[in-house]
Amino acid sequence: MGQQVDKDRFSEAEFARFGERLAEQLDRLREVLARPGFGTGPATIGAELELFLVTPEGRPLPRNHEVRAAADDDRLVPELGRFNLEVNLTPLPIAGRPFGGLVREVNEAMAMVDAAAATQGGQAVAIGILPSLSEFDFTHETLSDESRYRALSRGMRRLRAEPFRVSIDGAEQLELEVEGVILESANTSWQVHLRTPPADFARVYNAAQLAAGPVLAVSGNSPGFLGRRLWEETRIALFEEAADDRDVERRERRDRRVAFGSGWVNGPEEIFEACVRDYEPVLPMTSEEETSGGESPELAELRLHQGTVWQWNRPVYDPADGGHLRVEMRSLPAGPTAADMVANSAFLLGLTAALAIEPVEEFPFASAYRNFYRAAIHGLDAPLAWPGREEEVPAARLALDLLPVAAAGLERLGVEADDAGWALEIIRERVRARRTGAVWQREALGDLAGDPAARARMVVRYRELALTGEPVHTWPR
Repeated sequence: MGQQVDKDRFSEAEFARFGERLAEQLDRLREVLARPGFGTGPATIGAELELFLVTPEGRPLPRNHEVRAAADDDRLVPELGRFNLEVNLTPLPIAGRPFGGLVREVNEAMAMVDAAAATQGGQAVAIGILPSLSEFDFTHETLSDESRYRALSRGMRRLRAEPFRVSIDGAEQLELEVEGVILESANTSWQVHLRTPPADFARVYNAAQLAAGPVLAVSGNSPGFLGRRLWEETRIALFEEAADDRDVERRERRDRRVAFGSGWVNGPEEIFEACVRDYEPVLPMTSEEETSGGESPELAELRLHQGTVWQWNRPVYDPADGGHLRVEMRSLPAGPTAADMVANSAFLLGLTAALAIEPVEEFPFASAYRNFYRAAIHGLDAPLAWPGREEEVPAARLALDLLPVAAAGLERLGVEADDAGWALEIIRERVRARRTGAVWQREALGDLAGDPAARARMVVRYRELALTGEPVHTWPR
């Protein structure tokens, strides 16, 4: 979605031509992936951090273009909502001490955005769903002033004969109906990328699918929306429903446009193929690229289309550095602190690396699927299944049992023991204290979740504590 889109209205002929280009580029991708040596090289990790801009009183501040201009930093990208910005962090080798480096860059980037936001009378905060959002923050005027987001909104509306309906059952219930995709802007995440050779892709991808459940269970930071107490990680349900293009004409399609998936995969090609086969284009911006040219073709249309199908784990083809593949892990929430986000990443990457050498495909995919959604709903108390266990166990207990597995996976990736150790220790102490970001938010609000002023005050307090850099399990109410 970071690719250049310089117009926001397209003809039906342009949609048809874009579809032709997708078919051509799928053929070219198959050729590239089959080339000996493609995508090999040292494993690297990268991350994207989505942020909210807020006023000093904790309310959303719709000034992302102004803040980006003040920052004048190429790492910053406006997101769908005018109160959102994304920071694209510098890729790092995973061998060595990547987690300390990630913490340093996140803290530096947050300080940079804060300083820029101050010129607009605002601040930045990393939190999965901003509690102080109200229904009045999701209007046409809230959409970022960018051609690609106007085009995305029109493209999604083109696919639906019905309004977008959001229905979430949690501790309370939320029912909403909106005309566009602006509710997507309520969600901010911490997205982790792992460079993966094509030959290893299926094993790593499937391992990431299985690892996602227990890691999400201990990482919740979005316990509600619009004053309703919903899931431990409400962002999962809200994003899936807010971008669901399956209207009356598409009921037969199994997966939403935002989805966990429906089975173990055999290779990256099948995911790209399913993306083109099952999902209609919404941003038909064509390039001047000769599809047949180059050893590392841009495949701009295919990459743009893939960026509008938001699997919780998805493949990324990147022509940079001779061309390579990455597994993008998208399910983790933003915040509360750099230390928390990097600890979540260490647990996820380590567990993925360890599981990638196991026959995870022998485990029922349906159980991995249930794990993911149970983790999003129930957090630490989610009953999870796991390979080698006859009975389901609470996520908190399973996570503690899996920390040594994750440590072994990080060692296999070449992460130095002390860099892995401090990050995984944060997970251990968080689970033992039973204090995720979601738990802290609920406790801080108490019985006042329905009070907009109380939610804004909580955002102010959350930000104060996040600025200390101390992980959330140490925070007072």
